[in-house]
Amino acid sequence: MTLFELQAWLGHRSPQSTQYYAKITPTTLTRAYTDAGYFERNVRTIEVLIDRDAVESGAPAAGEPWQYYDLGHGFCNYTFFEQCPHRMACAKCDFYTPKDGSKALLLEAKDNLQRMLAAVPLTDDERAAVDEGKAALDRLLGQLADVPTPAGPTPRQISTPAQATLLPIIEINRRPT
Repeated sequence: MTLFELQAWLGHRSPQSTQYYAKITPTTLTRAYTDAGYFERNVRTIEVLIDRDAVESGAPAAGEPWQYYDLGHGFCNYTFFEQCPHRMACAKCDFYTPKDGSKALLLEAKDNLQRMLAAVPLTDDERAAVDEGKAALDRLLGQLADVPTPAGPTPRQISTPAQATLLPIIEINRRPT
């Protein structure tokens, strides 16, 4: 029963009156969480992928990654994944590698940060946080530049560095008709 339902049932005018009389015990709170199914909805299984070639070559002995956690949008090779202090901040983590399919999302996120810088008045701390986020996204997009496309070469192999080109401004005079 919600607070407002209880308020109506008891005939109180304000929710504060109901809160004063209704005490929530830890047992009641635990039952409410269980009834809501909060924990069941938020538990998910993460696949653990093993790089067989790395294991056979002895790379783990040299400290190279061999075990990857599939996060859906990318892979994490942090050995103690369950205790990761960066949960939900993978873009800034050195153990994270984005999947090629997340490139569009990364580009959209970077574009949103650019728009935020241009349109929203930010404090110096907020601007620094946005700049840090842009740098993290640039790093991830740089990792994806070495991922081959289904058509063949990597984006770095087929692209040349962009050069700034100034276009001449030509004045056009129209004759009156």
